[in-house]
Amino acid sequence: MRWILCCLLYICLAWAKEHLPDYAPGLDTVTHVYVTNVTYMDADTSRQEEEYSRLQHRLQRSTGKWDSSHPRHRLLTALHGYHRYRERNLVETKKWRDWYKKAPKRQRSMVESAVKYTRKLNAVDHLLETNERLAHDIVEYGLRFYNVSRAELEAFIKENEKQGVNTDRTSVSQAMKHFVRDWSSDGLDERQEGFPCVLGTLGNMSRTAAQPLRVLVPGAGLGRLVYEIDALGGFDVTMNEWSAYMNLAHRYMTSLSGVNSVSFHPYIDWWSHHATTADMQRSVSFPDRLTTPSVLSVEGDFTTAFAGDGGYDVIVTFFFIDTARNLVSYLETIHRLLRPGGKWINLGPLLYGSAPFLQLSLDEIIMLSEQIGFRFEDTDASCGVTTVPGMKARGLEVSYGRNGQGLSKNAYQAQFWVAARA
Repeated sequence: MRWILCCLLYICLAWAKEHLPDYAPGLDTVTHVYVTNVTYMDADTSRQEEEYSRLQHRLQRSTGKWDSSHPRHRLLTALHGYHRYRERNLVETKKWRDWYKKAPKRQRSMVESAVKYTRKLNAVDHLLETNERLAHDIVEYGLRFYNVSRAELEAFIKENEKQGVNTDRTSVSQAMKHFVRDWSSDGLDERQEGFPCVLGTLGNMSRTAAQPLRVLVPGAGLGRLVYEIDALGGFDVTMNEWSAYMNLAHRYMTSLSGVNSVSFHPYIDWWSHHATTADMQRSVSFPDRLTTPSVLSVEGDFTTAFAGDGGYDVIVTFFFIDTARNLVSYLETIHRLLRPGGKWINLGPLLYGSAPFLQLSLDEIIMLSEQIGFRFEDTDASCGVTTVPGMKARGLEVSYGRNGQGLSKNAYQAQFWVAARA
């Protein structure tokens, strides 16, 4: 760029010498060349800035009805939760102390002599301070990213606590545990169980860098699968997440510039199924790799956030469809957002959440999807065995939120399928 600007300057000087009557001979000698930085906004940056502008608009209090469902209210609620991380967890450890005191003094004396249980409680209280620093950093980055003033958050917290509203300790804990599942080496085994079938299917699709396929991943959580899709190349990837707790953690993740630069203790809030106390109290570092700016993140309800969008080549639902209050709306939205012939790739369980409008079995989901306009396709046998004879869905065991050194295993017979919009 600099040599082009210099050439243009010399051309202008030559033209001036020939055409301008008051041309000064001294201009033959160029003593200074001033080059102004020229910034070209690439497509990724433009998309990110446009979506950020839309997000800021949605977050305005004047946008829509101000209640607990408003995006800004949900954001402030999540910030409140992270802000009170340590206090809420100290309440739990105090409860464990109180339970311990109910044991007879003779037994407590024996326990202290053998395993020093009180020291274990004290150690957890101390380790909570490390986790508190992570929660604090998430809040600090969230305030900057979402353009929320500290005064606004403090006023929101004061009003909530005046009304006796407790923070959601579970949602904060689960979002932070996703740093392990998605962005640490401890979560590698879990990712290797679920990711290959999705990534392998996408990797076999014909695409080029000049004509990338548009991929949408709703319910993306902290987004590791999304970034793995982006790393395949040839895909224009958009992720979507409704949970403000997850979005805050993901936005913080994208701000990190060093591999394994953050550590915390993800297992100290659950004392069951540990082989050793050291395992329970161990730290986990993240991220094991950095994010890329080419992924677009759209926050909000999947069924409404893309109202004016469409024409996606692929929609990937990973541990997602069973989160629906109204599963039919999910299926119709997937169908609407896909272009004709576009692919729907699914992998996940059927663990329905709170107060779903309907709870369908696998065969019912397939039949309903076919009625909506999907055609299920054959898939590779490496992605599991056929779950329902005559239907093209395969089941394979996939862990979820597992402590790799723990004594329990939380896993599902996740269902994998590929369906095309007819």
